[in-house]
Amino acid sequence: MGVQIGGGQKTFMSEINVTPFVDVMLVLLIIFMVTAPMMTQGLEVDLPQTRTVSVLPTDSEHLVLTIKADGGIFLDTYQVTMADLQDHVKRLVADQKKTLFLRADKSVAYGVVVQVMGVVKAAGIDRLGVVAEEEKKETAAPKTRKP
Repeated sequence: MGVQIGGGQKTFMSEINVTPFVDVMLVLLIIFMVTAPMMTQGLEVDLPQTRTVSVLPTDSEHLVLTIKADGGIFLDTYQVTMADLQDHVKRLVADQKKTLFLRADKSVAYGVVVQVMGVVKAAGIDRLGVVAEEEKKETAAPKTRKP
């Protein structure tokens, strides 16, 4: 509490000083802005490239199913087997009405990807998003003059 001096009377201030509160909020905002991109990276997968790519949503209402190059299947960051995949997808995605996205390494056999998609369909998922990277634009080499 502060004391207000002036006019000959000493009275207490009744207003709340919000400056420290604003300072703390700005520091927290900066911390979240710096750490948020680091939290969404997940597992290392070499994704196929395409021309039109949408950004993967950052809300908590979705899960990502990843198939790595070595054949490992991960639901977010937790490894699951093909035998247990249907139960996990049904419990974590279908029952909670979340969206499921599929990330598969480009070296994974097409048959494995189709098999995983069949298991996901059998678990009750009608809509499945597929994740890809944007094509890298090749830059032309600078032209050199011949003397």
